[in-house]
Amino acid sequence: MKQTRSKQKKTAYGMWSNCAFMVSRAWRDCKSVLAIVLGLIFCGVAGSLLELFVVPAILEAVGRGVSPGEFVRMILWFTLGMTAVRALRSYLDANSLFGRVRVRTGLCLDLHMTFCRTSFPHIEDPDYLKRAEKAQKCVDGNSEAGEYIWTTLTELLTNVICFIVYLLLLAQVGPWIAALCVVLSAAGYFAGEHLRAWRYRHREEEGALGHKIDHVVERSLDVKLAKDIRIFGIGPWLTELYDRYTRLYRDFLTGVYRRYFWADLLDVVLAFLRNGAAYGLLIAMALRGELTAAAFVLYFTAVSGFTSWVTGIFAQMRELHRESLDLAALREFMEAPELFRFGDGKPLAVKPDHLYTLELRDVSFRYPGADHDTLSHVDLTLHPGEKLAVVGRNGAGKTTLIKLLCGLYDPTEGQVLLDGEDIRQYDRRDYYRHFSAVFQQFSVLAGTLAENVAQTNGENVDRPKMWDCLERAGIADKVRELPQEENTHLGREVYLDGVDLSGGQIQRLMLARALYKDAPVVVLDEPTAALDPIAESDLYQKYSDLTGNRTSVYISHRLASTRFCDRVLLIENGGIAEEGTHEELLDAGGRYACLFNIQSKYYREGAMEDE
Repeated sequence: MKQTRSKQKKTAYGMWSNCAFMVSRAWRDCKSVLAIVLGLIFCGVAGSLLELFVVPAILEAVGRGVSPGEFVRMILWFTLGMTAVRALRSYLDANSLFGRVRVRTGLCLDLHMTFCRTSFPHIEDPDYLKRAEKAQKCVDGNSEAGEYIWTTLTELLTNVICFIVYLLLLAQVGPWIAALCVVLSAAGYFAGEHLRAWRYRHREEEGALGHKIDHVVERSLDVKLAKDIRIFGIGPWLTELYDRYTRLYRDFLTGVYRRYFWADLLDVVLAFLRNGAAYGLLIAMALRGELTAAAFVLYFTAVSGFTSWVTGIFAQMRELHRESLDLAALREFMEAPELFRFGDGKPLAVKPDHLYTLELRDVSFRYPGADHDTLSHVDLTLHPGEKLAVVGRNGAGKTTLIKLLCGLYDPTEGQVLLDGEDIRQYDRRDYYRHFSAVFQQFSVLAGTLAENVAQTNGENVDRPKMWDCLERAGIADKVRELPQEENTHLGREVYLDGVDLSGGQIQRLMLARALYKDAPVVVLDEPTAALDPIAESDLYQKYSDLTGNRTSVYISHRLASTRFCDRVLLIENGGIAEEGTHEELLDAGGRYACLFNIQSKYYREGAMEDE
C-alpha cells in the first residue's frame, strides 16, 4: 500500500492537467460532449434557483396582495421555467451518452494500439503488464474515469456555482449561519468518508477475491476443460472453491456495509445538529421581526440546500481525484518512451528479390533480473539464401537467438546487423516486414480462415494469392471441404459455426500465412513440437521446398528434421558449441552426434515396441 501511494505522489499528471487532457480529447473527438456538460450545468443551477425562489416568491406575492391574474401569471412563469429546465435536462441526459462513449472508445483504441505496437520486451515485463491492466481499467466501462469524469465535472461545477450563490444569499442574514453550515457539513463529510473509504483502502483485497471467483467461473465454463472436469470429477472441487471464495467475499461486504451504516448514522446526527442550530437561529430572527415570512422560507430552504452543495463539492473533488489517478495511469502508459525506434527511425523498405545478410556481432543477452547471460559473445553470419538450423537443449538460448535476429530483442551487448547496418537505427516496424515467422504459439484469431492467412479484414484479402498459398502449403483440399471454404470461421469461442482444425492442419495454415506475407527471411521456431517425428520431417521438407532461395532459419528439438539445411548450429552454455552440416557434425563425433544417437535410439526402440 505504501508503494502504491508513493507512485501516486510521483505521477507526472495532476488533477487539473488530466481535466484539461479530457477536455482536449472531447474537443478533438466530439465537441458536443463539452456543449452538453455546459448545458447540464446551466440546468442544474437554474433548476435549483427556481426551486429555491418559487415558494418565497408566492408568499411575498400573497403578502403584497397582488391580483389573481398577476398571481396566476407568476405561477405560470415559474411552472414554465421549471418545465423547460427539466425538459432540457432530460434531452441532454438522453443524448450525453453517445458523445461520451465516443471519447472513451477513442481512448480505448489508442490504448490498444499502444499495447499492440509496443516494443516486444514490454510484453514479457510483469510491471508493464500491470500498468497496462491499470490503464485498461480507466476505459473499461461507462462508470470508469474515461467516461464518468464528465458526470463528475458536471456535478462539481454545478455544486460550486450553487455554493457561491447560496453563500452570497446567506451572507445577507449573517456570516455565522454560512460558517456553521460549512464547518458542520465538512466535519460530517470527512468523518463519514473516512468510514466509507475503508472499501477503497482495501480495494486490492476485494479485487483479489473477485479475481479468484471469476477464475473459477471461467475455468468451469471453459470448453477445453470440459473433458477433464468430467473424467476426473473436478466439478465438486470447483463448486467447493466457488462457495469458499463467495463466503469470503460476502464477509468482506458485511464489513463494508457495517461501516456504511455508522457513516450514515453519523451523517444523520451531524445533519440534525447543523440544521437544528441554523433553523433555530432563523426562527429566533423571524420571531423578533427581523425576517418576513417569505424571507424566512427562503433562508430556511437555502440552509438545507447550502449543506448539500458543501458536501457535494467535497464528494466530487474526492471522486475527481480518484478518477485523475486512473487517467494519470492511462496517460503515463500511453506516453511512456519505447525501447525501440518507431516512427522516428530510418525507413527500411523491403527490396524485391534481394537476399539479405544477417549478422550477430559479439552479441550477449541477459533477461531482466537474471544473474547470468542467456547468450554470451555470440558471432554469427547468416549468408544470403542460406538455410540455417539451430538445435540444442531446452533453455539453451535458441529462441532468444531467433528473437534477436528478428529484432524482437535488442542485445545487452554487441550488434545485430542487416547488410552490415545496425538495425537499431531503423524503424523497427519496417524491419519486421522483412520476416515471415512461425513461432511455437500461433496467433489464430476468431475470424475467417482467409483473414487468418492474410492477417487483414476479409475485404482486403487477395483471394487468388491466398488460394495459391493454400495450394502450395498442401491444405487447399481441406479448405474446400469446409462449410464455407475460406470464409469458414475458425474456433468456437466467438462463432457458433466455427470449426477447429487439427494440429497438422494448423501447421500448414501457418505455412500458408508465411507464404502469403512473402518476406525475404523465413523463421521457424519449433512450430511442429506437438507433431510426431515423421509428420514434423514432412512439414519441414515442405517448408524447405517452398521457401526456395530465401534466407531461412529453423529451430527443432528433433535433430534429424533439419538435415536438409546448409548449416546446423548447436547452442550450449550461452554460445555456439558446434556448427557444420548434419553429416559433418555426425562425422565429428561431438556433442551433436551424441544427442542425435540418443534420439535415434529412442525412436528405434519406440518403433520396435510398436511392432
